[in-house]
Amino acid sequence: MTTSNLRIEWPTLALIVATYAAWFGAGAVLYPYSAALALIAMAVINALHSSLVHEIIHGHPTRNARINEALVFANPGLIWPFRRYRKMHLNHHADERLTDPFDDPESYYRAMYLYDGFPTWFKKLLALSNTLIGRLILGPPLSTFALIMADGAAILRGEKPVIRAWALHAFGLIPIVFCITQIFQIPLWVYVITASYGGAAIISLRTFAEHQWHETPEGRTIVVERSPLSFLFLNNNLHLVHHQNPTMPWYDLPALYAQDRDKWHRLNDGYIYPNYWKLFRSYALIAKEPVVHPAWHRSKETE
Repeated sequence: MTTSNLRIEWPTLALIVATYAAWFGAGAVLYPYSAALALIAMAVINALHSSLVHEIIHGHPTRNARINEALVFANPGLIWPFRRYRKMHLNHHADERLTDPFDDPESYYRAMYLYDGFPTWFKKLLALSNTLIGRLILGPPLSTFALIMADGAAILRGEKPVIRAWALHAFGLIPIVFCITQIFQIPLWVYVITASYGGAAIISLRTFAEHQWHETPEGRTIVVERSPLSFLFLNNNLHLVHHQNPTMPWYDLPALYAQDRDKWHRLNDGYIYPNYWKLFRSYALIAKEPVVHPAWHRSKETE
C-alpha cells in the first residue's frame, strides 16, 4: 500500500469524532436541563454533519471509500441515505450541466413544459420557495418529498442500488433512533420537526444561491466571501473554489481563494456576495430566480 493510500486528513477525522460527541452530549447532558437549547444545538450539529457527509463524498478524510462512508454512516439528520446523496451530488459536479433541470440533480429550475402542467397552487409554492425565507421553510419538506417519491418508484421497479442505499441507511439509523428515544428520551416526532428539520433548513441557506443560470459553467457558481457560518458549511460558501477543486479538503479552500481573489471574481463573472446577510436582505421575501429555467425550455418530445 502506498503512502498516499495511507494518508489521513486528521482535521476532518477529528471533526467527525467531535461532531458525534457533541450531538450525544447535547442529547444526553443538555436536553434534561433545557430541551429547547439542546434541540437547537442538535439542529446546528446536524447541519455540520451534513457538511461532513459532503466532504466524505469527495474522498476525505482517508483514501478508502468504505472507511470514509463508515465514518458518517449513522446519520443524525435522519433524511438522506448516504449513497443516494453521493450519486446525485457527484452527478451535480458535471459543471457543464449545472442548473439543467433534467441533468443536474440539484437544480431548482423547472422545464417550461412541466411547469405549465402544474396546478396553480404548486406554482405559487415553487415561487415562494425561491425566496430565501421560503426556501428555509419549504426547502426541506419539498426535497424530502421529491426524494421519497423518486426513490420509492425506483424501489418498486426493483433497482438494487437504490434498495441497497435505503437498507444501509435504515441500518445506520438504528443507533441514532435508539439514542434519541431511549437514552435522550426525546419523542421522535419532536426531534424530526426541530433538530432534523432545523439542520436541513440551515443547509438550505447555503444551497439557496449556490448556482444560477449563466452562459458559462463558471459563472453559475457563487462565492460568499465571509460568514460566521463558514465553519458550519466547511467553507463551502466559497462554492466556486470547491467546484474548481472538488477533491481539495475544506480547510485549504480559504487560502486558495485568498491567493488570487480577483481571478475568482473574473472567473464567475462577479457572482460574489460579501456575506449571507446581504443575500438575506436582498431576497428574504423576493424570489432570486424564476422557477422556469431561463434558457433551457426543453420540450417533452426532446426530453
